[in-house]
Amino acid sequence: MEPAEQYKNPEPKLKGSIADVHCTGCGAPARFDIKKQKYTCSYCGEHVEISEALNEKIGFRKLQQTKIRDSAKNYRLMHATCSGCGADLIFEEGEAMANCAFCGRTLARREYLSDRELPEAIIPFRITLKEAKEELLGWCDANRRRPESRHIREKVDDLAGFYLPYELVRGPVTSHMSRKDSFAIYEGHGFIDNVFVNCSRQLDNLVLDGAEPYELEELVPFDFSYAAGQKIKTLDIDDRMLEMRVGSEVSNDYLPAVQKVLGTKAVDIVTTAGDALRMPVLLPVYYISSGDTVVAVNGQTGKVSVLEEKVRHFYFTPWWLKAIIATIVSCGVLFGALTLGGLDFGTRLTAVGCLGLILLIVLMAAYSDSTHTKFRVERRREILTSDGRILRRAKGGKLERDAKAKAKTVVYPQFYQTIDGRDERVELVFASPARLIKTALLLFGGVFLPVILAFIINGFNFAKLNFGGSAAWFCLAVPLAPVFIVLMLIHLYDDPWIYILDDRGHKKRYRQKDSEIKVSEIFGMIKEGLFHPPLCFLVWFCILCFCAMVWATAFGWDAFE
Repeated sequence: MEPAEQYKNPEPKLKGSIADVHCTGCGAPARFDIKKQKYTCSYCGEHVEISEALNEKIGFRKLQQTKIRDSAKNYRLMHATCSGCGADLIFEEGEAMANCAFCGRTLARREYLSDRELPEAIIPFRITLKEAKEELLGWCDANRRRPESRHIREKVDDLAGFYLPYELVRGPVTSHMSRKDSFAIYEGHGFIDNVFVNCSRQLDNLVLDGAEPYELEELVPFDFSYAAGQKIKTLDIDDRMLEMRVGSEVSNDYLPAVQKVLGTKAVDIVTTAGDALRMPVLLPVYYISSGDTVVAVNGQTGKVSVLEEKVRHFYFTPWWLKAIIATIVSCGVLFGALTLGGLDFGTRLTAVGCLGLILLIVLMAAYSDSTHTKFRVERRREILTSDGRILRRAKGGKLERDAKAKAKTVVYPQFYQTIDGRDERVELVFASPARLIKTALLLFGGVFLPVILAFIINGFNFAKLNFGGSAAWFCLAVPLAPVFIVLMLIHLYDDPWIYILDDRGHKKRYRQKDSEIKVSEIFGMIKEGLFHPPLCFLVWFCILCFCAMVWATAFGWDAFE
């Protein structure tokens, strides 16, 4: 029987009600409120606690499992266990299975299907195997220049339909996020809305993700009538691996938003979904896995997903290499500045060598205290997909192309931080325009401080300025400027601005009290430096030298004659 033939008279659709959480008061669907970490009724506004939502699904699942056990008595279903990759498939007793569709090896039968492996819901096939091949060949026509297209055409007859095991996951999740070059870890609370997680060890999870989404309106309680004549891949991962896959898939969905907030693509995200609702389901997929050719076709919508054959490499720079590169760049800038100043090659080389050694030590210390990245290479193969337009069957049975499927709903996490003993919802600001402008102004002011002061005291007469008067200052400030930039960038990403958000979305800047320096402490340090020997002698000497430098820059060396 073609997979889509059983779709002609399916059970009434439940419009996604299997996965819904309902209000305990009026029974209307409840939506999760990330701010309050509760489900809120969309009709009467009552709240449903996470524990109440879990208890609601326990009752449904017990009834469904009883129904499945009763239905199983009418079918003689067997397992086929691949001796190569270990894949398990379910099939009717009289069906002959010669080869494993996932690795090509011979299958060996074993005992009757256990209750534990049975799903509780299913989305039936909508398109036939012939129609799936046509969609796949259509993708090849649209991508004829790719090597994947040529290899798929050679193996298109290997395409086979399966009901694959997934877990439907819905509910609150917690994520811990950090930059790869920083020790700071930030906590976020989010919500995943009907995410399907592949529960098969042998299949490529990224390829299957590329074939999504599925339309939940056709999700119905599982019955063995759907399995008649069909191959069913059974789950073969334990709960620990399933939790890891849920976290990995959600973390991958969160990646763009977290990268934007943290200001880098090199981020780590660890997500857990301990309080989420989970339900084992079967989804229709046509699949090819042969060497480098890995293809999935959505058996409901017809979306094609292909694993790219080209392997891409991504390199992550270790902290010590960053320090060396920053030192080389700084020395190059200094060498160029000294060349413009007319110094001979030996003097330039000596100055750059001495200051370069100091820079290297400072930058090594700065990076080692603030980053934990190591040199590594990540290998990745991209996922190529079709345009995602849905295939629907018209009244006469003809397959028609409809609008694009709805994209997977991703509710990005809200950041939380413990402030004064309470968990507050916050907004983190790292490299904002205001902070970058402030850093640039401080850098400019530090390098050109004597020139700026000289420009003021000479009556804003730029033509009178003698930049040679500040040569000693520039020799110190220019090579130290890169150190300042590195330290400021480290400060930006290790010490973000924190805004506390209230329920209405209003935000207020939070400043840590213990990090603020009191005015009395500032005056105390100034008094200590100016009037307590022997330090005061050095301080006054430096002040006099600086004043002389400013005066020479403002009026030239002739002012001292």
